[in-house]
Amino acid sequence: HNLPPGLEYLNQLDRIIIHQQVELLEAILGTESFSKYEIKTHLGQRVYFAVEENDCFDRNLCSPIRSFTIRIADNTGQEVIRVIRPLRCNSCWFPCFLQELEVQSPPGTIAGYVVQNWDPFLPKFTIQNQSKEDVLKIIGPYATCGCFEDVDFEVKALNEMTTIGKISKYWSGFVNNVFTNTANFGIQVPVDLDVRIKAVMIGACFLIDLMFFENSLDGL
Repeated sequence: HNLPPGLEYLNQLDRIIIHQQVELLEAILGTESFSKYEIKTHLGQRVYFAVEENDCFDRNLCSPIRSFTIRIADNTGQEVIRVIRPLRCNSCWFPCFLQELEVQSPPGTIAGYVVQNWDPFLPKFTIQNQSKEDVLKIIGPYATCGCFEDVDFEVKALNEMTTIGKISKYWSGFVNNVFTNTANFGIQVPVDLDVRIKAVMIGACFLIDLMFFENSLDGL
Protein backbone atom coordinates (compact mmCIF):
# COMPACT_ATOMS: atom_id res chain seq x y z
CA HIS A 1 0.00 0.00 0.00
CA ASN A 2 1.07 3.56 -0.78
CA LEU A 3 4.12 2.39 -2.71
CA PRO A 4 5.87 4.95 -4.93
CA PRO A 5 4.88 4.30 -8.55
CA GLY A 6 7.16 1.68 -10.10
CA LEU A 7 8.59 0.35 -6.83
CA GLU A 8 5.99 -2.42 -6.62
CA TYR A 9 8.45 -4.49 -8.67
CA LEU A 10 10.78 -4.51 -5.64
CA ASN A 11 8.11 -5.48 -3.15
CA GLN A 12 8.59 -9.26 -3.38
CA LEU A 13 12.31 -9.27 -4.20
CA ASP A 14 15.05 -10.24 -1.77
CA ARG A 15 17.73 -10.46 -4.46
CA ILE A 16 18.50 -7.87 -7.13
CA ILE A 17 21.09 -8.20 -9.90
CA ILE A 18 22.72 -5.14 -11.49
CA HIS A 19 24.56 -5.71 -14.76
CA GLN A 20 26.52 -2.96 -16.50
CA GLN A 21 26.41 -3.02 -20.27
CA VAL A 22 29.82 -2.83 -21.95
CA GLU A 23 30.37 -0.02 -24.42
CA LEU A 24 32.55 -1.04 -27.40
CA LEU A 25 34.54 2.24 -27.50
CA GLU A 26 35.25 1.99 -23.78
CA ALA A 27 36.39 -1.63 -24.11
CA ILE A 28 38.77 -0.82 -26.99
CA LEU A 29 40.16 2.60 -26.01
CA GLY A 30 39.62 2.71 -22.27
CA THR A 31 37.72 5.99 -22.48
CA GLU A 32 34.76 6.67 -20.23
CA SER A 33 31.31 6.66 -21.81
CA PHE A 34 27.84 6.90 -20.36
CA SER A 35 27.23 3.93 -18.08
CA LYS A 36 24.12 1.87 -18.75
CA TYR A 37 22.78 -0.83 -16.47
CA GLU A 38 20.14 -3.51 -16.44
CA ILE A 39 18.52 -4.23 -13.08
CA LYS A 40 17.12 -7.75 -12.91
CA THR A 41 15.63 -10.36 -10.64
CA HIS A 42 17.86 -13.27 -9.64
CA LEU A 43 16.11 -15.26 -12.41
CA GLY A 44 17.34 -12.79 -15.04
CA GLN A 45 14.07 -10.91 -15.64
CA ARG A 46 14.75 -7.23 -16.28
CA VAL A 47 12.70 -4.87 -14.13
CA TYR A 48 14.60 -1.60 -14.67
CA PHE A 49 17.02 0.05 -17.05
CA ALA A 50 19.43 2.70 -15.74
CA VAL A 51 21.45 5.40 -17.54
CA GLU A 52 24.11 7.66 -16.03
CA GLU A 53 24.11 11.34 -16.99
CA ASN A 54 27.08 13.69 -16.62
CA ASP A 55 29.52 15.53 -18.89
CA CYS A 56 32.76 14.53 -20.59
CA PHE A 57 34.88 16.46 -18.07
CA ASP A 58 33.41 14.55 -15.13
CA ARG A 59 33.72 11.15 -16.78
CA ASN A 60 37.32 11.47 -17.91
CA LEU A 61 38.99 13.75 -15.35
CA CYS A 62 37.02 13.07 -12.16
CA SER A 63 36.20 9.45 -12.98
CA PRO A 64 35.83 7.62 -9.61
CA ILE A 65 34.67 10.73 -7.69
CA ARG A 66 32.59 12.25 -10.50
CA SER A 67 29.18 13.71 -9.90
CA PHE A 68 26.32 12.03 -11.70
CA THR A 69 22.61 11.59 -12.03
CA ILE A 70 21.40 8.05 -12.75
CA ARG A 71 17.88 7.79 -14.10
CA ILE A 72 16.21 4.42 -13.56
CA ALA A 73 13.20 3.56 -15.69
CA ASP A 74 10.85 0.59 -15.74
CA ASN A 75 10.20 -1.52 -18.82
CA THR A 76 7.62 0.97 -20.10
CA GLY A 77 10.24 3.75 -20.11
CA GLN A 78 8.76 5.57 -17.11
CA GLU A 79 11.43 7.00 -14.79
CA VAL A 80 10.79 5.62 -11.31
CA ILE A 81 14.05 6.21 -9.41
CA ARG A 82 16.63 8.99 -9.63
CA VAL A 83 20.07 8.71 -8.02
CA ILE A 84 22.05 11.93 -7.51
CA ARG A 85 25.70 12.05 -6.49
CA PRO A 86 27.46 15.41 -6.04
CA LEU A 87 31.20 15.83 -6.57
CA ARG A 88 32.80 15.07 -3.22
CA CYS A 89 36.06 13.83 -1.74
CA ASN A 90 37.07 10.17 -1.90
CA SER A 91 39.71 10.19 0.84
CA CYS A 92 39.52 9.20 4.49
CA TRP A 93 41.76 12.20 5.23
CA PHE A 94 38.88 14.59 4.57
CA PRO A 95 36.12 13.34 6.91
CA CYS A 96 34.10 16.54 6.60
CA PHE A 97 33.51 16.10 2.87
CA LEU A 98 32.88 12.37 2.39
CA GLN A 99 30.47 10.80 -0.06
CA GLU A 100 26.73 11.39 0.17
CA LEU A 101 24.21 10.16 -2.34
CA GLU A 102 20.51 11.03 -2.64
CA VAL A 103 17.88 8.63 -3.97
CA GLN A 104 14.50 9.92 -5.15
CA SER A 105 11.39 7.86 -5.89
CA PRO A 106 9.38 9.06 -7.65
CA PRO A 107 11.80 11.65 -9.07
CA GLY A 108 11.54 14.80 -6.99
CA THR A 109 10.52 12.95 -3.81
CA ILE A 110 13.25 11.82 -1.40
CA ALA A 111 13.36 8.08 -0.72
CA GLY A 112 16.58 8.10 1.29
CA TYR A 113 20.31 8.70 1.41
CA VAL A 114 23.62 6.83 1.39
CA VAL A 115 26.20 8.52 3.62
CA GLN A 116 29.85 7.51 3.86
CA ASN A 117 31.19 7.18 7.41
CA TRP A 118 34.77 7.98 8.31
CA ASP A 119 36.89 4.95 9.17
CA PRO A 120 40.67 4.58 8.81
CA PHE A 121 40.52 0.94 7.72
CA LEU A 122 37.13 -0.20 6.40
CA PRO A 123 34.63 1.17 3.87
CA LYS A 124 31.56 2.14 5.89
CA PHE A 125 28.24 3.67 4.90
CA THR A 126 24.92 4.46 6.55
CA ILE A 127 21.58 3.99 4.81
CA GLN A 128 19.10 6.69 5.83
CA ASN A 129 15.39 7.12 5.16
CA GLN A 130 13.72 10.21 3.70
CA SER A 131 13.87 11.94 7.10
CA LYS A 132 17.64 11.33 7.36
CA GLU A 133 17.11 8.79 10.12
CA ASP A 134 19.67 5.97 10.19
CA VAL A 135 18.23 2.63 9.06
CA LEU A 136 21.08 0.27 8.14
CA LYS A 137 24.85 0.08 7.91
CA ILE A 138 27.03 -1.18 5.06
CA ILE A 139 30.54 -2.38 5.94
CA GLY A 140 33.03 -3.48 3.29
CA PRO A 141 36.20 -5.56 3.54
CA TYR A 142 39.66 -4.20 4.24
CA ALA A 143 40.77 -5.11 0.69
CA THR A 144 38.40 -4.63 -2.22
CA CYS A 145 40.63 -5.79 -5.09
CA GLY A 146 38.63 -9.02 -5.44
CA CYS A 147 41.21 -10.94 -7.46
CA PHE A 148 39.51 -14.11 -8.74
CA GLU A 149 36.69 -13.90 -6.21
CA ASP A 150 33.57 -12.00 -5.28
CA VAL A 151 33.79 -9.00 -2.93
CA ASP A 152 31.07 -8.70 -0.29
CA PHE A 153 29.90 -5.54 1.48
CA GLU A 154 27.81 -6.67 4.44
CA VAL A 155 24.47 -5.01 5.20
CA LYS A 156 24.09 -4.77 8.95
CA ALA A 157 21.75 -3.51 11.64
CA LEU A 158 22.69 -0.21 13.24
CA ASN A 159 24.57 -1.97 16.05
CA GLU A 160 26.89 -3.41 13.35
CA MET A 161 26.58 -6.83 14.99
CA THR A 162 23.74 -8.42 13.03
CA THR A 163 24.18 -9.09 9.29
CA ILE A 164 20.91 -8.99 7.36
CA GLY A 165 22.17 -8.99 3.77
CA LYS A 166 25.00 -8.01 1.47
CA ILE A 167 26.03 -6.20 -1.69
CA SER A 168 28.34 -8.39 -3.76
CA LYS A 169 30.65 -7.44 -6.61
CA TYR A 170 30.81 -10.57 -8.72
CA TRP A 171 34.17 -11.43 -10.23
CA SER A 172 33.55 -11.66 -13.98
CA GLY A 173 36.94 -12.70 -15.31
CA PHE A 174 40.28 -11.15 -16.21
CA VAL A 175 39.20 -9.54 -19.49
CA ASN A 176 36.21 -7.72 -18.02
CA ASN A 177 37.97 -6.64 -14.85
CA VAL A 178 41.12 -5.31 -16.53
CA PHE A 179 40.05 -4.01 -19.93
CA THR A 180 36.63 -2.59 -19.10
CA ASN A 181 34.87 -1.28 -16.03
CA THR A 182 31.86 -3.54 -16.51
CA ALA A 183 30.13 -4.33 -13.23
CA ASN A 184 28.02 -7.21 -12.06
CA PHE A 185 26.53 -6.75 -8.61
CA GLY A 186 24.07 -8.63 -6.48
CA ILE A 187 22.00 -7.17 -3.64
CA GLN A 188 20.55 -9.46 -0.96
CA VAL A 189 18.17 -7.94 1.60
CA PRO A 190 15.14 -9.13 3.59
CA VAL A 191 12.09 -9.45 1.36
CA ASP A 192 10.01 -7.33 3.77
CA LEU A 193 12.45 -4.40 3.75
CA ASP A 194 10.76 -1.10 2.84
CA VAL A 195 10.82 -0.75 -0.95
CA ARG A 196 12.16 2.80 -0.59
CA ILE A 197 15.16 1.43 1.29
CA LYS A 198 15.58 -1.23 -1.41
CA ALA A 199 15.74 1.62 -3.93
CA VAL A 200 18.38 3.32 -1.75
CA MET A 201 20.35 0.05 -1.70
CA ILE A 202 20.44 0.17 -5.51
CA GLY A 203 21.89 3.67 -5.23
CA ALA A 204 24.46 2.38 -2.72
CA CYS A 205 25.47 -0.25 -5.25
CA PHE A 206 26.25 2.40 -7.87
CA LEU A 207 28.26 4.41 -5.34
CA ILE A 208 30.30 1.38 -4.24
CA ASP A 209 31.01 0.51 -7.87
CA LEU A 210 32.45 3.94 -8.66
CA MET A 211 34.38 4.29 -5.42
CA PHE A 212 36.07 0.89 -5.37
CA PHE A 213 35.77 -0.85 -8.74
CA GLU A 214 35.97 1.86 -11.39
CA ASN A 215 38.94 1.03 -13.61
CA SER A 216 39.87 1.08 -17.27
CA LEU A 217 42.89 1.17 -19.53
CA ASP A 218 43.53 4.74 -18.36
CA GLY A 219 44.85 3.36 -15.10
CA LEU A 220 47.16 0.72 -16.59
